Amino acid sequence: MIGRIAGLLVYSQPPQLLIDCNGVGYEIEAPLPVFFGLPALGEKVVLSIHMVVREDAQLLYGFSTVAQRSLFRELIKVNGVGPKMAIAILSSLSAEEFALSIANHDVAALTRLPGIGKKTAERLIVEMQDRIGKLSLEGGVVTPSSAGGPVTNSDRTQAIEALEALGYKNTEAQRMVKGAAGESVEEIIKVALKRAAP
Repeated sequence: MIGRIAGLLVYSQPPQLLIDCNGVGYEIEAPLPVFFGLPALGEKVVLSIHMVVREDAQLLYGFSTVAQRSLFRELIKVNGVGPKMAIAILSSLSAEEFALSIANHDVAALTRLPGIGKKTAERLIVEMQDRIGKLSLEGGVVTPSSAGGPVTNSDRTQAIEALEALGYKNTEAQRMVKGAAGESVEEIIKVALKRAAP
């Protein structure tokens, strides 16, 4: 199994990125916080990997820290939560915010996430209660890159596409991005997600 990939960043468009490792390109899906900390294209990047082998595909999920990957692995053990939903959770909430929602039995906060209904939220709280305490969540948050430059319509379009990939509907994604300030696509997405949660 692949547990770590180090190579050159070739492509980056949430939720997917491509890393060239000695001539082999690995397609990886990752939560938004990973993209906030990525270097420029062509530069070296190292990610912790979770590999899923299915009958019809071999999928790679990348994380900036081992703590992020550990939380992802605990999430996909929950009945009804697959890799795509786990990525959406880690994209919308930091590890600390998620842990707080679980500790406070905050069903409302969890149901605001794309694809999560009341029953799934309640199941997450019940099943993650014991697991969350065992995880070391330190280092699970990646800060946004400080790349400068004015926000363009292309940036907003990319942000909308990334939100749609996380499960938000187009009209909802447009509403979330409208007026969101930020100097990069990643910052626009982060602001939009914060505005979506009360």
